[in-house]
Formats: sequence, structure tokens, C-alpha cells
Amino acid sequence: MAIRKSALKQAPARPELDRLLQQARETGVTNEQLFQQRISFAYGNAPEHSGITKETATKAAGSILMRTTVK
Repeated sequence: MAIRKSALKQAPARPELDRLLQQARETGVTNEQLFQQRISFAYGNAPEHSGITKETATKAAGSILMRTTVK
């Protein structure tokens, strides 16, 4: 059996990743971006041959009222 390395070690420093993560935390998401994400999620998770198209996903996303909480 192969010797495995411990996964409990401290992760290496990645300042660029840390900077991007902090930027993502500070950047808000617009209503248009949320709308496009809903469309993409519905279309991307639809079963093949279900008849769901980008157009039908767009129509459905437009009829959903979303309640968002900002902390």
C-alpha cells in the first residue's frame, strides 16, 4: 500500500488567492447577475430532452420573486 501524506498540514501561503477571495467578499452581486445565475442554474440542471430551453428558463426566472437578505 502506498504511503499517504497527511492532509492535516497547514496550506501553503497563496497571497493572490487570498486577495481574490477578499475582493469577492467585498464585491456585491447585482440583481441582473442574480437573474442570470437563476437562468443558468435552471437550464444547466434540467434533464436532457426535458424541453427546457434557455428561453423557457428565462421566462421562469422572470416570474420568480426572490427575497434576498443582506448582512
